[in-house]
Amino acid sequence: MDDSMTKNGRNGYRVLVFSLLMIAWVIFSGLIDGFHLSLGLISCGIVTWMSSDLLFENRWMPLRKRIRQGFLLGFYFLWLIWQVILSNIHLLKLAFGPRSALSPQIIKFESNLESDFEKFLLANSITLTPGTVTMKIIGQTFYIHAISDIAADGLDGEMERRIAKIFAR
Repeated sequence: MDDSMTKNGRNGYRVLVFSLLMIAWVIFSGLIDGFHLSLGLISCGIVTWMSSDLLFENRWMPLRKRIRQGFLLGFYFLWLIWQVILSNIHLLKLAFGPRSALSPQIIKFESNLESDFEKFLLANSITLTPGTVTMKIIGQTFYIHAISDIAADGLDGEMERRIAKIFAR
């Protein structure tokens, strides 16, 4: 693909992002006057400029695949909410149980996820789950703090497998 097609694709994507942000601005503000529209133009322009490369690395993927990813991501978030509930119950038991149940530890594991967004999603999913915190990512290596053996055992790779399934190439 030549450079002009890549640049046109990037600009088209930015126009789409800007347009969607501006539509959301008008709907949520509910005010259609010069002052608020100019604030919206400035804000949406800055956000588009700063974040246009964050979400999708491959902008040429067919819409059908994007929609599939959206549905799978929705199901993943439902599963993640359930994991957060289970982890909260575990932490409640730890809080009211004996101190000997606590066994803080650092877990190191290699990930097979390819894109930065996939790693970002995994790191934030781990951190959102009570009892675990993503401390650092170096290349493919994740460093996680877990508060107990049960929390550490929860890092069995299921989150990573589910994320990889969403973004399967």
